[in-house]
Amino acid sequence: MIQLTKTFLVFLILMMVASCGDSTKSKSAETSIHLKFIDEYVLPDATDFDNTRVGGLSGIDYADGAWYAISDDPDQPRFYKMDISYNHQGFNSIDINKVVKFKDRNGIEVSSGTVDPESIRYDNGNFVWTSEGNIKKGVKPFVRIADSSGRLVKDIPLASRFLPSNQAGYGPYHNGVFEGVSLSLDKKGYWVAMELPLKEDGTEPTVIENNSPVRIAYINKATGHFEKEIVYALDKVERPAINGNTFEVNGIVELVEYDTHKFLVLERSYAMGYEDGGNTVKIYLVDATNATDVRDIKSLKGSNYTGVTKTLLFNFETIRDQLTNAVVDNIEGITFGPDFKNGNRSLVVVADNNFSLYGPQLNQFILFEIEQDVVD
Repeated sequence: MIQLTKTFLVFLILMMVASCGDSTKSKSAETSIHLKFIDEYVLPDATDFDNTRVGGLSGIDYADGAWYAISDDPDQPRFYKMDISYNHQGFNSIDINKVVKFKDRNGIEVSSGTVDPESIRYDNGNFVWTSEGNIKKGVKPFVRIADSSGRLVKDIPLASRFLPSNQAGYGPYHNGVFEGVSLSLDKKGYWVAMELPLKEDGTEPTVIENNSPVRIAYINKATGHFEKEIVYALDKVERPAINGNTFEVNGIVELVEYDTHKFLVLERSYAMGYEDGGNTVKIYLVDATNATDVRDIKSLKGSNYTGVTKTLLFNFETIRDQLTNAVVDNIEGITFGPDFKNGNRSLVVVADNNFSLYGPQLNQFILFEIEQDVVD
């Protein structure tokens, strides 16, 4: 295992504290958040559990002392219950102790090829999870609630704009739908993030341009309805595909709300042809406090609205040489873990190894410590 002591700093909030009297000048306080890289753990590619191959880990969550990771295997949609042990020195172990297959309302396992699992969050004994579907084949994406056995409890109704469409310039891009989900801080709802813009909102980002506003939507848990949509602007693709390849993409892969209307957002750029995996992954601090609700705006092109603000917190390029084979793999999951003994929060990310279908990849877990300072 690898350890690095260097901290990475970004200013999170600048708060002006004003006095009530005319004679007292206002003063400012700065709160900063640091991510300190602690360790990496790679679960062997050949790991099997209960007649399943462990891989495609596209989302991760921690709750009530247990860890959960969703696998994006379309043939056997499932999630794993895990034990992950670590401290300030790094990971101790990662053990899988249960696999749960997703099922329909009748308890029958979900059919092969009908879902593309991407994200999962534990919610008071149930699980909210997402699927991108298959836009090219007309397979609908969804946001669902399942019980602890994986059985369907509820399907969240979706607006038509999130569904496959034959109308030119309308609907989601393939592999660009519900990639991330987070419980709201008050646990009264869920935030779901598109990976890419809707066609009527913008274009897929390239290395040249990024006219790519992505919708992040709030779902009221009590009603099961979408109640708000805000806009996150994607970066350009970080580097071009090479060596005869043409595929490149950048999008949101996960989010987690850490304060009211404030999120950590994982943004991942990928380009084919690179020996280091071709991934450039960043964590942004995102503030949606003043973001416009665009739910009633049919097309963001030419529309007036205020998007979220984003501030770079961490670029995984800064630790690439500390990781296995200098690979920043296909990181897609992020969650807060248990606090360290000093009271600081822990943060864990996980990579989807695509079951190494496109060449060797890693079931890569990376551990951080979150440090905060307040300076008057």
